[in-house]
Amino acid sequence: MQYHPDRNPNNPDAEEKFKECSEAYAILADGDKRAAYDRFGHAGIGGGMGGIDPSAFQDLNDIFGDFFGFGDLFGGGGKRRTRAQRGADLREDLTLRFDEAVFGKEAQVVVRRHETCETCKGSGAAAGKAPVNCTTCGGRGQVRYQQGFFSMARTCPTCQGAGSVITDPCPKCKGQGSILGQRTIDAKIPAGVEDGTRIRFSGLGEAGAFGGPAGDLYVVLHVKEHPIFEREGIHLHCVVPISFSQAALGAEIRVPTLEGEHTLKIPDGVQSSTTLRIRGKGVPVVNGHGKGDLFVEVRVQTPSKLNKRQKELLQELETIAQVENKPQRSSLLGKMKDIFG
Repeated sequence: MQYHPDRNPNNPDAEEKFKECSEAYAILADGDKRAAYDRFGHAGIGGGMGGIDPSAFQDLNDIFGDFFGFGDLFGGGGKRRTRAQRGADLREDLTLRFDEAVFGKEAQVVVRRHETCETCKGSGAAAGKAPVNCTTCGGRGQVRYQQGFFSMARTCPTCQGAGSVITDPCPKCKGQGSILGQRTIDAKIPAGVEDGTRIRFSGLGEAGAFGGPAGDLYVVLHVKEHPIFEREGIHLHCVVPISFSQAALGAEIRVPTLEGEHTLKIPDGVQSSTTLRIRGKGVPVVNGHGKGDLFVEVRVQTPSKLNKRQKELLQELETIAQVENKPQRSSLLGKMKDIFG
């Protein structure tokens, strides 16, 4: 402070000393610059103020500038906090049927939110009026308290840091700048979304305070289960029962898909729990190209009740197509399933 230009007008020596003090503070305030200076001296920080970030002076300016009446002490300038504030984000939940999530849909979402008051355009002041400077802080948004040599600042309790107060509030919003309203939003749900997907609608959240920008709206999707299909990413899975004769001789059966029935060829000799693939009958890629597949697991259904004729035929088949009931070693995959359950 001894060499500050305001205390030493037209004194080049004092001005030079003040620049050196400012540069020293900037180096000490930056860990990287200080380490470079310790290792390489003045050359390590580029030499002179050209390598110094002027923003490093802001804290020092806040402490000394206003207390001593020097104003913009280090070039940073004391700025009060802006009154405009961004609005809060909102969340709405939307429940979809399984097929709606797969194929997409146009939905309407009802949102209750604070919207900018049309009467005062968000200013909070009555028509023809404007906020006035806060008398507590003199429009600075901060009040300062002296503690020894230093001056400490804190947010003004009257204007909450805005620097101004509304003496004539808008009669519609009571000075808040926004009012609670309800709005119906058209939401386009893309094909292929999953349970828990969040869709962001920019600027459709709460209105900003005192002319600030609005927040965003997030629509969280909840997808109901399907009675037949299970989803795994872009693929679908289902189980279809077949008879012993269909498994042994092969067959063509009609299986359901989300787009209608499909003819599936069962190869002869297929084993129970074999999975067959139907390409392109799965879920579309969200905002992309292509679709997943449908995987059909066939399970041979053993009849629980047989009539006399059925028993005779199966007994005859047993005599000509016997299976040796010899134990076999389980596969590695089977062992892993047994271990990990």
